[in-house]
Parts: sequence; C-alpha cells; structure tokens
Amino acid sequence: MPMLVILYFVAFLDRTNVGFAEEALKVDRGVSDGAFALGAGIFFIGYALFEIPSNLLLKKFGARFWLARIAVTWGIVAAAFAFTTNDTMFIALRFLLGVTEAGLFPGVIMFLAEWFPNKVRVQMFAIFYLAQPFSQMLGAPLSGGLISFGDALTPWHGWQVMFFAEGLLAVIAGIAAVFFLINSPQQAKFLNDEEKSALLAVMAKEDAVRTEDGPSGIWRAMSSWKVWYFTVIYFCLQIAVYGTTFYLPQQVSNLIGQDIGWQVGLVSAIPWLGGLFACYFFGKYANTVLRRRSLGTWFFLGTGVFILGSGFAGAAGLPIVGILCITLAVSCFLSVGPITWSYPTAFLTGTAAAAGIGLINSLGNLGGFVAPIMRTGINDAVPTESGVWGVVSLGVFAFVAAAMFFATKFFKAKADALLVEEATVSH
Repeated sequence: MPMLVILYFVAFLDRTNVGFAEEALKVDRGVSDGAFALGAGIFFIGYALFEIPSNLLLKKFGARFWLARIAVTWGIVAAAFAFTTNDTMFIALRFLLGVTEAGLFPGVIMFLAEWFPNKVRVQMFAIFYLAQPFSQMLGAPLSGGLISFGDALTPWHGWQVMFFAEGLLAVIAGIAAVFFLINSPQQAKFLNDEEKSALLAVMAKEDAVRTEDGPSGIWRAMSSWKVWYFTVIYFCLQIAVYGTTFYLPQQVSNLIGQDIGWQVGLVSAIPWLGGLFACYFFGKYANTVLRRRSLGTWFFLGTGVFILGSGFAGAAGLPIVGILCITLAVSCFLSVGPITWSYPTAFLTGTAAAAGIGLINSLGNLGGFVAPIMRTGINDAVPTESGVWGVVSLGVFAFVAAAMFFATKFFKAKADALLVEEATVSH
C-alpha cells in the first residue's frame, strides 16, 4: 500500500502541477488561455484512448512490472514540460502525459480488488486515495516553493525547475516499484500458508459471486448497463474534481489577493489537509451497503453545494468563507471516490474487470477534459471578475451524480447480499 500511495502521489502531482505554471507559461512562452484549457483537458483524451489496452496488458504482465513501466514513462514526459516553447508543444506534451499514465489508476483499483475482500475494500481504496490530498497538501507548497526559488538557485525559470524535478520523482518511484510491489497474495512473503489460504478462500467466494452476478469477458463488460451507469457517475465526479483542482491555485490567489507562489501554495494545501482526514475516516466507516449508499449520496450533494458556495464567496469578496467551502468540497469529493469504486469492483472480475474498470475510469475521466474547457467557456460567455459562473457550472454535475448514486438502492446485487450476510455473522 505505501508503494501504491507513492505512485499515485507523484502521478496526481504531475497531472495537476500545471495549475501553478499557468501564469508563467503565459508570460514566458506565450501559452494562451485557450491553449492552457485545451492542454489541461487533452491529457484525458490520451488517457482514455489507452486506458483499456493498458489494463489488459497489466493482466498479462503483472502489476509489478506494468505499474513501474507506467511511472517511468510518464515521469520522462512530465520532466519534458520544462522545455515547453509554445502552445503546440504544451498541448502535445499534455496528450503524451495522458498516454503514458493511462492504466495507473484503474490498474491499481483492479489490483486491490484482487487482494482485499469487499468488506474492507473501501478502506483500502481510501488509503490509496490519500495520495491525492497528500499530493496537493505537500505538493502545493513544493510546487509553489520551486517556482518562487527556482530562479535564484538555477539558471532556469522556476516553473521549469518544478516540472523537471517533479517528473524525476516519478522515474525514481517507478524504479522503486519493481522492488516493492507484489503481483498476488500467493507470492507474498509476509503471509504464512494459513493466512494465504484464508485470504484466497474469501476471494474465491467473492469471485464466484462476481462471475455469477456480473458480465464475463471484455465485450460483455463494455456493453453492460451497470458499467455505463457508473461511468456517468464517475464522469460527473471528475468534472467537479478537476474543475476545482486545475484552478485551485488561481482561485486561492484571487481569494487572498496574492500572486501564485509560496503563500498561495500554503493556503492551497488547507483543503487537502481537511480532505486527508475525511477520506480516511469515512473510508474506514463505509463498511456496509447502507452506509456506502447514504454517505455516497450526501457526499455528492455536499460537493455540489460547497463548490457553488466557493464561487459565490469569491464573488462576494469573502476569502475565509471561500477557503472553507473549497475545503468542504474537497473533503466530500475525496471521500466519495473510494465509495463509488466499491460498486463496480463488487460485480466485475477477470478480464471483465480489466475492461469494465478501464472503461469507467477512461470515459469518466473525460470529465477532466470537459471541466476546464467548460469553465473557461462559461467565464468568457458570462464574464465576471471572480469567474463565479464557471465555478457554479462544476457543482451542477455533482447534483446529477447524487441522484444517480441514490438510485442504486433499487439495484439488486448478490455482492450486497454477501456483505449483509458477513455483517450479520460478524455481529
């Protein structure tokens, strides 16, 4: 788990640190607002195109090698951003970053589903998700600090130092993954034979339920209505996540009236600190069907409400209220992510899991492509000093996800029945 958290920590840092370089790229390299918005989002096009093939290759080569390969190649591309010269190069590198990182997140989700039973899976997903708040909590002051002090310490611009150093971190993490990841419980030296047998027996029981309850094979998984249902939910979630994350440094800068740098980096870390505790606590708490459904619905609603609140607080000139709303929004969308993933992993297994989870994540992540373009477009169409309407547009999709998530109460799933049975026996 620590190695997986480190990999996602660096991945999330490298895909979102572009927000700290927005103004510098505009001044030093002439990257326009439109090119930045397209570049921020086109990452997810490359990601979507190669997600499912990457997941299938992970099944073939094993998680240890394939996740390490992903980290090394995306780290090289991330470091190459230091040499950006114009709009075209920026957009091309963002696309390549998506191509090289494709398969990391769904690969880990599938990997964890093979290691941990349904009852504790949300808790393990939540531990994995901690990489997001850690990345932004520690990465925000790191990125801001590299930009602030890079000019004084090196012959490069600060934003170049940031891209190169943080890309190099991914390469190092990828090399480390080869030595620390273990492909399956059978190969784990830290489990004795009795522990291996007990774990494999539980997983075999759940696999039998998933095989009976879910689609089998690649094409049936990709045509399953349940897979597409959760793809829409995840798409709405990612619009809120990336629409907030990409522009968080700039939104904080506007709220506190400071240029992007060390101070903005520190304040930008506050929402992720709150999200860190919320994600872990509620991930551990969501160990029953009813808790997952109710918490998921409330967290989606909270995401929408607090994103709207942050936009209106900015327009009203209320920085403390704005930071508080952003913190609560981040806490909500970080907490609901692991809960959402517990549903598809409860009815997908084998190659169906590789294809289905890959489809949900790839098409769902297109929300990250739509969000910056939609936010910029709305702000251009309805210009305000605070950009309030662009922020508001992000929250609307969270309300759609809340309604759809609540409707899962009408689903009949054998995995849910198994969870209820286990909870009854445990009680």
